[in-house]
Amino acid sequence: MKITRVETFLVPPRWLFCRIETDEGVVGWGEPVVEGRAEVVRAAVEVLSEYLIGQDPLRIQDHWQVLTKAGFYRDGPVLSSAVAGIDQALWDIAGKAYDAPVYALLGGPVRDLVRVYAWVGGDEPAELADAIAAQVDAGFTAVKMNASGRMSPIATSGEIDAVLARATAAREALGPDRDVAIDCHGRVTVPTARRILPELAAIRPLFVEEPVLPEHHHALASLVQASPVPLATGERIYGRAGFLPVLQAGVAVVQPDLSHAGGISEVTRIASLAETFGALLAPHCPLGPIALAASLQVGFATPNLLIQEQSRGIHYDKEADLLSYVVDPEPFRFVDGHAVRGPAPGLGITVDEAAVRAADQNAAHRWRNPVWRHHDGSLAEW
Repeated sequence: MKITRVETFLVPPRWLFCRIETDEGVVGWGEPVVEGRAEVVRAAVEVLSEYLIGQDPLRIQDHWQVLTKAGFYRDGPVLSSAVAGIDQALWDIAGKAYDAPVYALLGGPVRDLVRVYAWVGGDEPAELADAIAAQVDAGFTAVKMNASGRMSPIATSGEIDAVLARATAAREALGPDRDVAIDCHGRVTVPTARRILPELAAIRPLFVEEPVLPEHHHALASLVQASPVPLATGERIYGRAGFLPVLQAGVAVVQPDLSHAGGISEVTRIASLAETFGALLAPHCPLGPIALAASLQVGFATPNLLIQEQSRGIHYDKEADLLSYVVDPEPFRFVDGHAVRGPAPGLGITVDEAAVRAADQNAAHRWRNPVWRHHDGSLAEW
């Protein structure tokens, strides 16, 4: 079997899909994207595909090595995301070629269900009680919310009170038997994180995500020591080497993104690395159906999985959602807040190719994340 064609498709709301075709008619799909920079990743996939044409798609690990290391300049979100989507598609091909789910190729399942959580509150958290009630009614046992909108470099007392009030409202709406995860989204500085984390202890969040920006990970060890709540990070880390220092700092949960951190191949290695530190895996995935399908395949085969993010109902998905580009919604039918392990080969989903091609031709997106500013006109973290 040989790779004969690699295509990419820009589809709303903000996704990029990759299709790899072989001379035996086996096709694999992946989702290589950096949100807000999809066109740049598309160009990277095109460059990398020059190597792939004519290659055996089943040599997944060898291709991963070449695509990530054969170039003199390595790493970074664009290259890692391009490789991630290609890697997903190659695993999809392998599963279809061997007539087995990817989780079987990864060593077999360790669980039948993967717990998933839903987003509430949007970029500027509001109306949480009603939003959480809707997710509870839908069967979810966990939600995630942003801690805040824009934050001052050193938060005011009022800003801190607002974070605590939102978290308290979420806890009251959820009750004691469901979980809330709180995402700081890198909007909180190190001194503010030191003040907020101890005060969140009473809410007992499942974890607090990205309490500081990736460039401030050198401060994580001190935050872990000062924080009574579990800390999580990783959506903006793109490989094993980047996860080592945060694991050494003591984070409880790592959050690699299957569409950013080198795909299935690298995230399985990141999970194993985390396991040696007693840390848990909670893959980042506010993206589309292919990324989620890849994440779930890893989750079914990963002993130290905690929970899985998914994008049903997320505030970015205005023009399309998780089910817009799949033929059968069954793989994403969540039962009591869990995804159910299925037997379908590859990534376990059937992409609606006609819908994907039509979206790319008729409604290709140019999504960009917002640019926020403080009241003095300086740039604020989004």
